[in-house]
Amino acid sequence: MVGAQRRCAPTRDIMEFEPVIGLEVHAELQTKSKMFCSCAVVDSMTAAPNTTVCPVCSGMPGTLPVVNQKAVEFGIRVALALDCEVQHTSIFARKNYFYPDLPKGYQISQYEQPLAINGKLIIRTSAGEQTIRVRRVHLEEDTGKLTHVERDGKSYSLVDLNRAGVPLLEIVSEPDLHSAEAARAYGEALRDILRYLGVNSGDMEKGVIRFEANVSVREKGDKGLGIRTEVKNLNSFRALERAIEYEIERQGKIIEAGGTVEQETLGWNETRGETYSQRSKEDAHDYRYFPEPDLPPLALEQNWIDEIQSKLPELPRAKYLRFIKDYGLTEYDAARLTDEKEIADYFESAVHHLPSTVQPKTVANWMLGDLFSLMNQADLKVGQLKVRPEALAELVKIVSEGQINQTSAREVLNEMFESGKSASEIVGMRGLKQLSDESSIAELVSQALKENPNEVASYKSGKTGVVNFLFGQVMKKAAGKANPQVVRTELEKQLAQ
Repeated sequence: MVGAQRRCAPTRDIMEFEPVIGLEVHAELQTKSKMFCSCAVVDSMTAAPNTTVCPVCSGMPGTLPVVNQKAVEFGIRVALALDCEVQHTSIFARKNYFYPDLPKGYQISQYEQPLAINGKLIIRTSAGEQTIRVRRVHLEEDTGKLTHVERDGKSYSLVDLNRAGVPLLEIVSEPDLHSAEAARAYGEALRDILRYLGVNSGDMEKGVIRFEANVSVREKGDKGLGIRTEVKNLNSFRALERAIEYEIERQGKIIEAGGTVEQETLGWNETRGETYSQRSKEDAHDYRYFPEPDLPPLALEQNWIDEIQSKLPELPRAKYLRFIKDYGLTEYDAARLTDEKEIADYFESAVHHLPSTVQPKTVANWMLGDLFSLMNQADLKVGQLKVRPEALAELVKIVSEGQINQTSAREVLNEMFESGKSASEIVGMRGLKQLSDESSIAELVSQALKENPNEVASYKSGKTGVVNFLFGQVMKKAAGKANPQVVRTELEKQLAQ
């Protein structure tokens, strides 16, 4: 029944069942024009509704579609990055169904002969690395966008066709995923690849990537597939993970009670945290696929595919492994630094400006700690930073050389973040250069010990914790600018006399 809510809140883990999950991922391609016409691709969240629509994408009789070459190139780029077999000939087909945001009454997609097949994606989970097979990658056009409103006690649906006809790439996995965690890891890894390739912005809040999860459960040890449900239009990783967890629990309870899971299409209510029925699940024949009569077969030459292959960038997983090997980073640090290409490039640029005596791990620590914290507070991306990679490298260098201490360095970074000035410029202007001269520090330590004879006596009687107080007195005399390591060494030396 359409709109019926599922009130089956999860209460416990289903230990006797194994989930089987496949994902269909729809990613809008960042082309300038739509898939089959010259209308501009605009931001569907900010552009005025129905302003980039023409007879072709609005489905007027007598119009003819023309394939967007850049969209095909982007599709090949993704297929190659996923180790797919790019097909030299693929066929566009009409997928017939009727919905208010589909102006033609059909969608131009690919069915029996897609752009690419038989790929794979390696993901990282708490259980280790897993290889997920990719069944197919195919091109299609997006639908319009519906907005549901309430006015004067009545419900209305408004349609915006700006998005109708935007190039869409559908990436379909095999049912190789067996947990909501793995499904999320797959989605995140795929988004990283799309961003690295420059074919999709990855802005989930704008709906440029949408997930559909096919979920079933089976008894552990069973190799067959259970009856699946499809949860549509999940537009965040949180929604993807929660919806799958909910469906696993719901289906398990039905089977435990002796019931049968119905094959159907479901929606996800984020507020309620539950799925709801939209319609009975269609099979392929329900869409009445047939070859698009207005488009010839898409024929690709191998030399063009090879050219695209040669221009692929280093992909996230390869970069992750290299960062561990070449820079001595932990798996955690390497993962965080390679999630986005811009961050990875920033890190490498900073490392290349370091002297050989400073470990790259030090740059990683500053980026993942203080710099990311400042970025999050200011809601800035790495490309918007006033702190350039070479400036961060200079800060790390002068800290490692003992010119300033960690506390002063954080103050310097804060000012660099706000003003864009260099570390050395700020240190000079504010007189922050650290005192490391051993004879000067020895004199300060001697003064502090003479002024605090009771504490010195306590230390020598076995109360070693008092050394922290004496350390603080020395640092106070040095206005916080003394090198802490030199101070501690000198303290221990004079207290031992």
